[in-house]
Amino acid sequence: TSSRLRGEFSCICPAPSPHTLDRNFEKTGRGGIMGIVSSICRPSKPSKQVPVVVIFSGKRKSGKDYCTERLKSELGPETAEIGRLSAPLKLAYAKEHDLDYKQLLSDGPYKEKYRKDMIRWGEERRTKDPGFFAKLVVAGCTRPVLIISDARRITDIEFFKDPAKGFNPITVRVEATEETRKTRGWVFTDGVDNVESECGLDGRNWDHVIQNDPGAKVPLTDALKILASSIRGRLED
Repeated sequence: TSSRLRGEFSCICPAPSPHTLDRNFEKTGRGGIMGIVSSICRPSKPSKQVPVVVIFSGKRKSGKDYCTERLKSELGPETAEIGRLSAPLKLAYAKEHDLDYKQLLSDGPYKEKYRKDMIRWGEERRTKDPGFFAKLVVAGCTRPVLIISDARRITDIEFFKDPAKGFNPITVRVEATEETRKTRGWVFTDGVDNVESECGLDGRNWDHVIQNDPGAKVPLTDALKILASSIRGRLED
């Protein structure tokens, strides 16, 4: 195993799967997300291995989830897993507002109905601790490669690029034209498409840029193979 992969997590908690979080909601009631985390986080021995973290960003309907699933398949389930920064947020939001958590994880109209308020709610939590949700995702990582499918803010990137945390980050931007996104169901929404959660990472430099459009200069399959090769190189260093 690469020496570059060895280190310690800065925040170690028992892996907070949705089922674990759900059980703790039942125990702690509706005391908010801070109550949930305080109930599942406790001192633990540091992990012996820090994963390569592949951080994906992109606009709504650019195809981030599709690309990350394809990348995971390319690398193999024994090597890579997907972590969604929005997953613990959505579970907490669903419980506090009596909503369907599974539907909030989908790309359907149910999530879109609550998206704007969920953004506001999540920002309040992030103001107190910008890396709060990232720490929960990292705590549950069990594979050498952790694929973050939904980075949206500068603080998301900075958390994983902080040298003190010992991660091995690769940043990826998924891009698609507005015309392509519209064919996938995208409609501009004020308060969603023009706020930090959607625009906070615009104009940055990325290690890899994937153009997820029909007729892209570099076909998606080739772009993902190039990315996978880069990741394997990090694992072998």
